[in-house]
Amino acid sequence: MVLCPVIGKLLHKRVVLASASPRRQEILSNAPLLRVPCGGAGESHHQQPSLLSTSWVGCHDFIDLSAFGKPLTLCSCNPSVPDAEVARLMCDRDSSPSGLDPSPAAGLSQQVRLPLQPQGSGLRFEVVPSRFKETLSKAAFPSPFAYAMETAKQKALEKDLRTPDVVIGADTIVAVEGQVLEKPVDKQDAYDMLSRLSGKEHSVFTGVAIVSCTCTEHVLDTQVSEFYEETRVKFSELSEDLLWDYIHSGEPMDKAGGYGIQALGGMLVEYVRGDFLNVVGFPLNRFCKKLAELYCPPSGQDVRRAHHDSIPAVDSFETLRDQDGGGPQPAPSDVGPGAGPASTGSLRGLSEADGDPPAPGSSEAGCNGQAERQSPFPAGLLDLIDGFKASKALFTACKLRLFDVLRDGAHRSAADVACQVDAGVCGTRRLLDVCVGLGLLQRTAQGYSNTELADRYLVSDGECSLHSFVVHSNDHTWPLFSRLEQAVREGPRQHRGASWEEAGDPSQDCRQDKPMEATHSLATLTARRLASAFDLTRFPSACQLGGCTGALPWALALESPRLKVTVFDCPEVLQQVSRLQPQGGRTALVSLVPGDPCRDALPAADLYILPRLPPEWPDDRVHQLLRRVAASCRPGGGLLLAEVALDEGQGAARRGLRHRLDLLVRTPGRDWSLGECGRLLAQHGFPDVRVAPVGDIPGAVLGIRAGP
Repeated sequence: MVLCPVIGKLLHKRVVLASASPRRQEILSNAPLLRVPCGGAGESHHQQPSLLSTSWVGCHDFIDLSAFGKPLTLCSCNPSVPDAEVARLMCDRDSSPSGLDPSPAAGLSQQVRLPLQPQGSGLRFEVVPSRFKETLSKAAFPSPFAYAMETAKQKALEKDLRTPDVVIGADTIVAVEGQVLEKPVDKQDAYDMLSRLSGKEHSVFTGVAIVSCTCTEHVLDTQVSEFYEETRVKFSELSEDLLWDYIHSGEPMDKAGGYGIQALGGMLVEYVRGDFLNVVGFPLNRFCKKLAELYCPPSGQDVRRAHHDSIPAVDSFETLRDQDGGGPQPAPSDVGPGAGPASTGSLRGLSEADGDPPAPGSSEAGCNGQAERQSPFPAGLLDLIDGFKASKALFTACKLRLFDVLRDGAHRSAADVACQVDAGVCGTRRLLDVCVGLGLLQRTAQGYSNTELADRYLVSDGECSLHSFVVHSNDHTWPLFSRLEQAVREGPRQHRGASWEEAGDPSQDCRQDKPMEATHSLATLTARRLASAFDLTRFPSACQLGGCTGALPWALALESPRLKVTVFDCPEVLQQVSRLQPQGGRTALVSLVPGDPCRDALPAADLYILPRLPPEWPDDRVHQLLRRVAASCRPGGGLLLAEVALDEGQGAARRGLRHRLDLLVRTPGRDWSLGECGRLLAQHGFPDVRVAPVGDIPGAVLGIRAGP
């Protein structure tokens, strides 16, 4: 047995695993025994016998596939478990210590445990299940893997024992067509999930956070390294009988996505692209590469990538030094016969978090001989190319009011829906099926019905409805973006169409550029999160300059009951704001005062709010408005800049980055980042600046007025 040098680095450290997952614990505890599986662990693409791959020889049970009527392919790259021994254990059930029932039915629920490594010879760690409640809003993250990485980090950072040296947190999720599938709440929910996966490829993302802890002078310092791994899994077309047989087994009920590939759920899988152990719950290959980067960084000279017996290829194994002290000096591993050159880059989803995946076209040794590696499948890129079709399907469904027909749990056939919306049955059925695939509808034997997401946001008269915004995007935004190439070539002002209006005051965008109701539906959604971005209890009163739709003032009144809010804008805008004003409750604390924020005296207030800095304004006009606010704001008062669309750097939210294109095709001008807004406030007498990025929606900046 060759101990993985990177794992050896941790043997003298106190390692805590912030996870109660038994599969995750088993993968890590048996890490040193793992060998390179057929075709490479990082890029495996195998049919159903993958359940008997090497990944399971070192750390998991074999499942007897002969019970499924499939040919049995046995493969062992672990010298401690010869193939003959595997075959004997799999076939000689009567003499096995487990005493398995030899009937085929028993093969579906019983497993054969292979001889594993001696107890304690793997990575030693303590299991401290995290108390972190997984209540993060998925809507706040630009992608499923970002959600998984943040959840893993929070799990790792939440701990209550004595300070460890290393904490490992992980979270695995299933995502299909951009939607995260949780654990099913009941059998019908499990049926809906598995029906969505039937015949399709989906992604399994695992986010991993490695927290290194040091304590200096009783002060805890933590350094977090995080990454994610994506594996693509293809389900076969599943019959109703097979689905319900699997659901009645009880296995889907505690599994994200409704299946477990390491057990009975493996019979649903047609193939796997990527790390098989990632689907089980932990990407061991990528984890060891990350450990190599953290504890054994390569020297200045070029380091050759090699393939080792005990763990898949990891850079710098040949030049490892015991830099941490106290750990054993590992012996270099033999280079496998299929070692390939180093690589640079890979497409996983839309981007790679970090790491150095193998080069397409390289080859490496498998347990059955030489196996050529396949290029990574660019699933995320293909989804991006086809993304406009999904948008258009949503737009069309809203234009036809499909979600209104299927509201409140109504189940209808495609023919019924077609009759209601005055459309053809064939086309309606196809559109309904696409909406099922997008996670907007669900399909059962009774017919089609809305998901909770559609009932909440896509029904035209719902409290949180985005229906008018979707229709506006179809009727106005879609035609503008169809001319994006021309706008890029000629510039925004040359490309300006007849529907665009000249720049004006802060409410100009709401009055002229977008229908008020469409703007209000989106503003209502984002205002609730902006209103809670800061603690505003120190301010008894607030005045918003420029009413726009009034969504933010009413959200502030609901969030801060003692805050009296004034909306200051010209009469025609206030008339629209009043029409959209919710009735009763705390919103009675919102007052509408007519006036021009750029010319008239500003109402007295402890907090002034600018719903946005108009992108079409020149800089001198922005400074003029800020000087007016600073002159009216007393010391200790505040100025809140809301809906700051862009963050700085490569970590900017995707939606904020797309806003730059809005400025190109819609309203020419500049965009203001959170950092730039903070500097603006400091320049105008608000030196105490607080910034609140709000996930994937526009952020906010709060400045506190300095004393005289």
